[in-house]
Amino acid sequence: MGPRGGNTLNRAADCALAGTGLVLASPLLALAAAATKLSDRGPVLYRQTRVGKGGVDFELLKLRTMVVGAETQGAGFAVSEGDSRITRVGRTLRRLSLDELPQLWNVVRGEMSMIGPRPTLRYQVERYTAHQRRRLAVKPGITGWAQVHGRASLPWDERIELDVWYVEHRSPWLDVKILALTPFALFRGTYKGEIGGWKQPE
Repeated sequence: MGPRGGNTLNRAADCALAGTGLVLASPLLALAAAATKLSDRGPVLYRQTRVGKGGVDFELLKLRTMVVGAETQGAGFAVSEGDSRITRVGRTLRRLSLDELPQLWNVVRGEMSMIGPRPTLRYQVERYTAHQRRRLAVKPGITGWAQVHGRASLPWDERIELDVWYVEHRSPWLDVKILALTPFALFRGTYKGEIGGWKQPE
């Protein structure tokens, strides 16, 4: 059983890793931001309310990869491969996971950790079983156990189960393994139907 009450990485370690990541990624972030802005003159950043540790909401940051107002069009929050709302630049950013880089700032702000379950939307959390809610015992992460085992190409229930397993078995060595596997996970498939098999609220 892993440590109780929080993520394996402490606040200082998270900030150090995220800060270093922001510095190293700054040239890439600048290029991606410029390409996003030039593609359709819309905002560079996309801000979305997600659920964090203990069920508390926070504002997630991403590079915008879809047309402005995409949530009110088509399938709403659901995104599948080939979605027409994804911009040309956005497809590249999503394929390489570059759209997630601004979340390093979420880590610096203490809302996320480098490693943990990916943050989900409120309507998804409201459908969790008591068992699935255990994934909210730690801060959401930029990468995690479910991410290195298939990301959103996995059925939703399987991803949640992997996250719960991580919460119950988290350790420094497991985090090192996740960090080592993360680069390989970036080249795997990203989608499986509607948000990894999750259906839109009725």
